[in-house]
Amino acid sequence: MNKFNVALTAILLAAASSASALAQGMPESDYKMNREKIAADLKAAKSLCGSSAGNQNDICMAEANGKEKIARAELEAAYMPTGKTRYQVRIAKTEAEYAVARERCDELTGTAKAACVKDAKLAEDAGKADAKTRMNAADSSPTAGEYIDDSVITAKVKAAILEEPTLKVAEVNVETYKGIVQLSGFVTSQDSAAKAVEVAGKISGVVSVKNDMRLK
Repeated sequence: MNKFNVALTAILLAAASSASALAQGMPESDYKMNREKIAADLKAAKSLCGSSAGNQNDICMAEANGKEKIARAELEAAYMPTGKTRYQVRIAKTEAEYAVARERCDELTGTAKAACVKDAKLAEDAGKADAKTRMNAADSSPTAGEYIDDSVITAKVKAAILEEPTLKVAEVNVETYKGIVQLSGFVTSQDSAAKAVEVAGKISGVVSVKNDMRLK
């Protein structure tokens, strides 16, 4: 393999490694550090609430607890980015908003308070329904993680083809969608096309290989 091919292989493998890291979320060390910061922020926020009394204190505490709940949900989504963790972020925001709104309703009395509580509950129910709808929609379409995985597969297939002495990566184009690899471009023989399909099929994560290559 010449120096150009060696360098190109290194670049492709580096790209695959970088994309794989993105799919995994933040490092565990950062995750632990952020958990500690969230706990410290909650303690500080609750301490500030001590200067208020009565319902204002209740509102302040609800806001502090809500921010902590949202921060934890967002941290989990950053650490392990999935449809479920993103759903939990939306739920956390909805519940936090309801908790604060419910406390604010206590400043009212009679029918005004009853209407306030009802509106707060309706808003919470609508928020949760929207979160569920978004999660279901995400489940039925490719996620960011799937796109990242496809880019990893593409990079690895290109690198593997480049390392094969009988093939030239410049002549074989590689595209991947949901693990299905499509090979196009030009090869010098049917044997070369078969070899490219064989090489691609051995890469981890490849579901199937579609051969759209043509003979020169």
